[in-house]
Amino acid sequence: MGAVVGTLTMQTKQRRPSRDKADDDLEMTMVCHRPEGLDQLEAQTNFSKRELQVLYRGFKNECPSGVVNEETFKQIYSQFFPHGGKERLCVVLFASLSLSCFYPVFSSSSPADASTYAHFLFNAFDSAHTGSIKFEDFVTALSILLRGSVTEKLQWTFNLYDINRDGYINKEEMTDIVRAIYDMMGKYTYPVLKTDAPKQHVDAFFQKMDKNRDGVVTLDEFILSCQEDENIMRSLQLFENVI
Repeated sequence: MGAVVGTLTMQTKQRRPSRDKADDDLEMTMVCHRPEGLDQLEAQTNFSKRELQVLYRGFKNECPSGVVNEETFKQIYSQFFPHGGKERLCVVLFASLSLSCFYPVFSSSSPADASTYAHFLFNAFDSAHTGSIKFEDFVTALSILLRGSVTEKLQWTFNLYDINRDGYINKEEMTDIVRAIYDMMGKYTYPVLKTDAPKQHVDAFFQKMDKNRDGVVTLDEFILSCQEDENIMRSLQLFENVI
């Protein structure tokens, strides 16, 4: 991730009897924003204390003030999508999951414009609508996408696509998402994309998902349709062992 988390340090509750024991007892404190305690985050997510520490160190390195606003998030995301080192992988998992679920994989030789998709992604991270992302927001979403149940993963993805948060995905929202994904993949892709490809993908999405043909996709329709698709189910398992 990249850009915001003040001086965040790990302190032990007791003297260090051993390095491993100390690591398990570490607490996180911070100048600009103090994240929830390690024990609380462990209880709220599907990560161990050790994994949370690794994730937090990466977040700390990239986000020194403890919070990430949308502009900073866009800069970070565009910098590391679609390429990035292994330590950056968590930053791009969310888009990768969405892409692998519903769209073919393209290779691109041109610079990607990830800003629009990053805007949608930022809003999905910022579930409390505060205008910023804290470590708790980041790790909670990551926990769902990497270790959550199928239903949890699909609910999160549905919320990403439901841009206006009215409980439905309409064609305008899906068109915005698909166009953002195409922008993110770059101008020159292989195989070459036709100009009407976004519309074709939106039509295919609604043909698959809109069970009652009322022009919108509900959460129940979305989950049911995804569960009926073996490729989507396999895609949801791609990142389970990343961390």
